[in-house]
Amino acid sequence: MSSATYTRNAIVLGLLSAVGPFAIDMYLPALPSISGDLKASTAATQMTLTVFFFSFGLCQIVYGPLSDVVGRKPPLYFGLALFIIGSIGCALAPGVEWLIAARVVQGIGAAAGMVIPRAVIRDLHTGHEATQLMSLVMLVFSVSPILAPITGSALIVPFGWRAVFVAVAIAAVLAFALILVCLPETRLHHQRLEASVGSVLRGFGELLTNSRFMGLAFIGGFGIASFFAFLASSSFIYIDHYGLTPTQYSLGFSVNAFGFIGASQLAATLGRRFGLSRVVITAAACCTAFMLLLLGVTLAGVDSLAVLVVLLFMGFAFLGLVIPTTMVLALDDHGPIAGIASSLAGTLQMVTGGAVIALASLFFDGKPLPMVAIIATCAVCALLLSLGTLRRDAPAPQLAE
Repeated sequence: MSSATYTRNAIVLGLLSAVGPFAIDMYLPALPSISGDLKASTAATQMTLTVFFFSFGLCQIVYGPLSDVVGRKPPLYFGLALFIIGSIGCALAPGVEWLIAARVVQGIGAAAGMVIPRAVIRDLHTGHEATQLMSLVMLVFSVSPILAPITGSALIVPFGWRAVFVAVAIAAVLAFALILVCLPETRLHHQRLEASVGSVLRGFGELLTNSRFMGLAFIGGFGIASFFAFLASSSFIYIDHYGLTPTQYSLGFSVNAFGFIGASQLAATLGRRFGLSRVVITAAACCTAFMLLLLGVTLAGVDSLAVLVVLLFMGFAFLGLVIPTTMVLALDDHGPIAGIASSLAGTLQMVTGGAVIALASLFFDGKPLPMVAIIATCAVCALLLSLGTLRRDAPAPQLAE
């Protein structure tokens, strides 16, 4: 594969993967405005985020097997069309109930853009090459937390929060065009699974009984969940508790993405030198250390925006090594059912994240401590799973003859 084709695939797959997260990050600065405009409680407003994550996560379970049977591109077309319909519904929402329903539709459509690009990567590459492409996709994908809140703020101030959903609908139309023109079909006819419920169920059964696959899926799941806890609470904490404007919040939120981006680009290089499993264990340990430090200083009474931003930056930077690497390891051994594997891993991860958002909303009191405690707990869970799942990858000691 030429370097130009490699780069093109990274850009297209990255943009596809970013459509759904863009629909999250771009409207985060608007959450307080939505709450006021629709006369909705904080919990109801956060529900617009929770239902998106659940539909986004659960529907991955459908798109992956479907792409193994009919090819990668048709489900992408369907998902993006549904996402566009949901986005228009969000823009027209007269109340929070309507907005919640439209976010469900939007999440169902967005799931295609998350699960299928990972399967395409597995179709094309394995091992370190897959890690490198996954990291490049994450580079494009990670631009979302940087640009989306800033873009959202730029739209919200002059045009109101509804403009955010018009913008993501336009982005989905662009992604649709890119698939049509630039993305080749990577699941050829002779590679496709038999179109039967039995073949799909056998694939899921194989994965659900594979302890290594399940461990890797939940390592990434708890890693993602720690960031989702931040997504659900950060706008209220930064804007209402610390008094930032939506634009200042967008800049503060974006800081975390820089560390994530920089670290994710080192994943393939570090994996070649030290082994992918060791990279995950070490990164999970460092992420946990910073998150526990943040929890400790918060419990000690330190209520500083600067401390919060710096320690979250460090923790989420190490998370940038964990997320792409665990997904590559989870898919490596399951090429013939890459779509099913990608969908199951993605579903487990997003449902874990959605559950954490729901938990965060129950304990949220407008202050940093509940958010920090949940983030630290997720980091500890990811580390324990890393140790239990990946230590066995180390070669057993040889007895001297």
